[in-house]
Amino acid sequence: MEDITNLLSLADKMLWVTALVAAPVLIASLVVGLAVGVVQAATSVNEQTLTFVPKLAITALVLVLFGGSMMTLIGDFTQEIFAQIANISQAERVLP
Repeated sequence: MEDITNLLSLADKMLWVTALVAAPVLIASLVVGLAVGVVQAATSVNEQTLTFVPKLAITALVLVLFGGSMMTLIGDFTQEIFAQIANISQAERVLP
């Protein structure tokens, strides 16, 4: 039962880490896309490729600014997963 609790805890944390890593890029792209969409609607310029370059630029900027903290978050979570795997395998070795 404890193993199931640990696995569910890791799954919950995995979802939070995924959301925290993806959120800055998604939110920035959403804001830029919305701003370009408003400008396109105001000027009646309906070019589909016009939103691609600003979104690409803001995505690159967000990754440069927040990439280090994103990788730290993912690295810490990966270390936690490997520690949990080691704890589970040691517990099974003791209880055969």
